[in-house]
Amino acid sequence: MKSSIGGFTLLEVLVALVVLSIGLLGLAGLQLTSVTNTRDAYYRSQALMLSYDIADRMRANLTGVENDDYDAITGAAVAACRTTAGCTPAQLATDDVFLWRQSLNATLPTGQGIVCLDSDVTDDVAVAAASDCDGSGNQYVVKIWWDQDRSGAIDPLVERVVTVFVP
Repeated sequence: MKSSIGGFTLLEVLVALVVLSIGLLGLAGLQLTSVTNTRDAYYRSQALMLSYDIADRMRANLTGVENDDYDAITGAAVAACRTTAGCTPAQLATDDVFLWRQSLNATLPTGQGIVCLDSDVTDDVAVAAASDCDGSGNQYVVKIWWDQDRSGAIDPLVERVVTVFVP
């Protein structure tokens, strides 16, 4: 007696393909998440290195730190600081912040930052330009923020690194 179960193997193959397709889609999603997290970790590590960079510049110019020359300045290029004649501690602070901000912008997407005296490092602001520095206290705070997902919008409370420097 012949059994009539023709086509059953084809159905098993189709089910196996559907299960394999779902598994491969899950694997692709996992890979995308991994790449995104790796990129985010790279930005955070670069921001941390840049915060150490400005702290090292400040340690090299302790007179400028003691005179509060680094407090919330915008920075500008000072050509005299790159000559043998040298420059004043205030000019060096201005030049340091200028070069540091150039590095921020070159390294991080829409990278921005500020160095300021701040007695409270927690910010309750929603706009990156309002860095919430109070200009008091004995600690310098380095605040760096960037556009982590490259959407054009910066959320300074999420995509930022804050480092405290006590001279």
